[in-house]
Amino acid sequence: MTIKLDHADVIKKLEAVSTAIGNLSISKMPDLGKNSLDTTEKWEAREEEIQTLISTYIKALNKNVKDTKSNVDLLKEQDESIIHS
Repeated sequence: MTIKLDHADVIKKLEAVSTAIGNLSISKMPDLGKNSLDTTEKWEAREEEIQTLISTYIKALNKNVKDTKSNVDLLKEQDESIIHS
């Protein structure tokens, strides 16, 4: 069984993923004025948590894409060195 790595295709798909990640965003919650209802405060706290989670998720996605690209580049280099040996 042979596994063939199409480096250019994989890199192209990783770039598409990076572009999609760049397009991810969530708008900030609008100011609710000086409402001090318990429900409003809980709502605002929940919104802040969601913003933090999404930001953390985007950072993790970017790191995964970067790591995957590095691994694909390393596989290509290893394949080329095996061929030239």
